[in-house]
Amino acid sequence: MAKECKWVIKDPADQEKVSQLSSELGIDRVLAELLVKRGVETFEEARAFFRPDLADLHDPFLMADMDAAVERLRAAITGGEKILVYGDYDVDGTTAVSLVYSFLKRFTQAVDFYIPDRYDEGYGVTYKGIDWAAENGFTLIITLDCGIKAIDKTEYARGKGIELIICDHHLPEEVLPKAVAVLDPKREDCHYPFDDLSGCGVGFKLVQAYSQRYGVPFETLIPLLDLLVVSIASDLVSMVGENRILARFGLKQLNENPRKGLLAMINLSMLEPGHLSIDDIVFKIGPRINAAGRMETGRLAVKLLTATDTATAMKIGEKINDNNNERKSIDREITQEAFAMVRDGRCQASKNAIVVYNPAWNKGVVGIVASRLVEAFYKPTVVLTKSNGFVSGSARSVQGLDLYAAIEHCADLLENFGGHVYAAGLTMKEENLPEFASRIDAFIDGKVTREMLTPVIEIDSKLDFHQITPKFFRILKQFQPFGPGNNNPVFLTEDVYDDGNGRRVGAGGVHMKLDLIQESHPYHQIAAIAFNKSDYYDYIKAGNPLDVCYSIVENYYRGNSTIQLRVRDIRERDEFI
Repeated sequence: MAKECKWVIKDPADQEKVSQLSSELGIDRVLAELLVKRGVETFEEARAFFRPDLADLHDPFLMADMDAAVERLRAAITGGEKILVYGDYDVDGTTAVSLVYSFLKRFTQAVDFYIPDRYDEGYGVTYKGIDWAAENGFTLIITLDCGIKAIDKTEYARGKGIELIICDHHLPEEVLPKAVAVLDPKREDCHYPFDDLSGCGVGFKLVQAYSQRYGVPFETLIPLLDLLVVSIASDLVSMVGENRILARFGLKQLNENPRKGLLAMINLSMLEPGHLSIDDIVFKIGPRINAAGRMETGRLAVKLLTATDTATAMKIGEKINDNNNERKSIDREITQEAFAMVRDGRCQASKNAIVVYNPAWNKGVVGIVASRLVEAFYKPTVVLTKSNGFVSGSARSVQGLDLYAAIEHCADLLENFGGHVYAAGLTMKEENLPEFASRIDAFIDGKVTREMLTPVIEIDSKLDFHQITPKFFRILKQFQPFGPGNNNPVFLTEDVYDDGNGRRVGAGGVHMKLDLIQESHPYHQIAAIAFNKSDYYDYIKAGNPLDVCYSIVENYYRGNSTIQLRVRDIRERDEFI
């Protein structure tokens, strides 16, 4: 059972602005308040929010080094040079490689792609990858979702007659690689207006810039957006600004005319074509694409995403689906072992951070296991295994704690590290592990507060069930696509009970399906799904009252669409009596 959450109702918005917007748009005050809290305060701003437009994308040439990147790419294409599209093995990397590779194939046949092996090479630009490029006559490498720290590798490649265009979105260090161009909106000297693009997003800006300069119609780029929305959703970048525009049109492409490989994933995931949401990408499509690199090779994912016929796509898709099933089995086993380590005190550290290590664990799933441990114990977590003679693994953080800074504090103990504020990867010599665990625990001790170690559910508004009308939900759906910075609103309804037909569902009966009724409005019954909340089953089945916080979702099944509550948390009413 996950750690008990603290419920916090967000501060109310300016009520005068809420009243005005509610009147101007003719919408419920609750919806108007949600908009004002998102910075949408006028009719014009609401129109821009509800009607994102590809015309509002930023000029790609505002990104530092874009001019140099486009000119070098043009020279390679017109000169018949061999171009290697190189990317990471996760969803963001493989979608980025698939996008840029698909684009370049229109203009040159002298193009190939390379995905490093997670186990043999590890993350990022590798010497093995550069050697392979040199042996096969490539003179230009375009890196995607990696490369921002590849200072030595860039010099090594130059010594072999290979130049690099780096497209990355990770935090750079003070010194940048001496590449032909370094495209990264997080560069200190980059004044691009939006700095939270995914790695695939940076790749898209490169092909957009090339198209803009050399007369390629923008409309021909739209079929690439299904790849981009998979990246944006899976990499959990913010769903605001440019990402929101790209994701909205990417979802449209994914629903109306997905590429063969993604259609195979949709069918294998048992999803309804034409009714896909960001959640479907995050929980169904993304993990399957990721499984290729975790269990076998990321090259499989690119082959899937660039497949041009249905039979090939389904054959590769079935293989990746098998990889995902194997991944889930290994993930469950390692998670149980890691939980036992924490419970039995067999961790490298456990006071302020959890650090667990087993040299036999599968490297491909340690990031997932770290996320599970954070969910259960709500502490910054590092899960480590052994690979190629080194200890390596993944770290995940809790809200408000910069885990990347903690890992950077231990840089002298590490062979390699990289990532974001809340998720990172690292590699070290085994003899450095005790000192690393001790130091990271001590570093976090000075940074973490009791509040940080209590998961918080932020509630947007209280709501009565009778307010959830078809019109209310129709407008709420237009807030999509949801994601960080534009999360699906969380509502609180008090004093509700199940109609008596509630039941446990899912493997092991860990979830519940409920039909909820609010005591004060008994004629407005509404269906709900509560994941991993079956501990409350007996209390609910006895007819006891409860408070629920939830998001409102559309449940589409066999051609029928219904409104459903996705319960985030439950509280027994007698807790307050």
